[in-house]
Amino acid sequence: MATADPPPAAPQTLIGSVQRALRLLEAVAAHGEGAPAKQLAREAGVALPTAYHLLRTLAHEGYLRKERGVFVFGDAAERLSSSGARQSRRTMITDALRHWRDVLGVPVYFAIYRDGEIEIIAVADSPAAPAVAEWADFRETGHAHAIGQCLLSQLDEQARRDHLDRYPARSLTPYSVRDDRALLRRLRTVGRMEPVVERQEYALGTACAAFPVTIGATAAALAISLPIHQAEKLLPAARQLQEELGKLVGTLSFSISI
Repeated sequence: MATADPPPAAPQTLIGSVQRALRLLEAVAAHGEGAPAKQLAREAGVALPTAYHLLRTLAHEGYLRKERGVFVFGDAAERLSSSGARQSRRTMITDALRHWRDVLGVPVYFAIYRDGEIEIIAVADSPAAPAVAEWADFRETGHAHAIGQCLLSQLDEQARRDHLDRYPARSLTPYSVRDDRALLRRLRTVGRMEPVVERQEYALGTACAAFPVTIGATAAALAISLPIHQAEKLLPAARQLQEELGKLVGTLSFSISI
């Protein structure tokens, strides 16, 4: 004989103590200055002895802390909150890049230079317009791709040399820059706010363009890529994206705190 399904109000897979702890956390969230245990128990609909036990447990685990007789969020809860905010900001950035991927029909990349490293924040591509495969670590090969060259061009001379001390220029393809000296010469010729273009320097069969994005003091870049046989479309597409940059800066600036 078939077993009856459990009642919806009390599914067998739910754990009551976890539910009660979550109700208490929700009650704490409703009080910016915190609230005492008795008030939290009443608002969460939890028996006071149980509330005391759960609140002590949550405080022990760092999700709450007791200050002057009231409970407020602890470091663990704040870490969860900041992690959620980072995910939300990253989604906003990705959505903006996807919009321009669809408008231009090309993969769109956003990157920053942070703590001495090249960091790809987000990429928007599609099956019809795939991103360049990272066959060699982007962080270590900034000399060869347009994103890296654009970011390095925004640094001062000493910061560039420091980067190359850690990640020396080397040939990845027959078209790559040969050494640090040649790369530094090239970077000095990059015009302010001008797109940086590389053709098959990082990956054979691919051309890329990147241009600087001004977000405070952080070096940042937007970039696109195309198959080499479509390279004539690269600069017009990059300039179209650059002209629309004002609509993206507010969103992209969130990434600096990610």
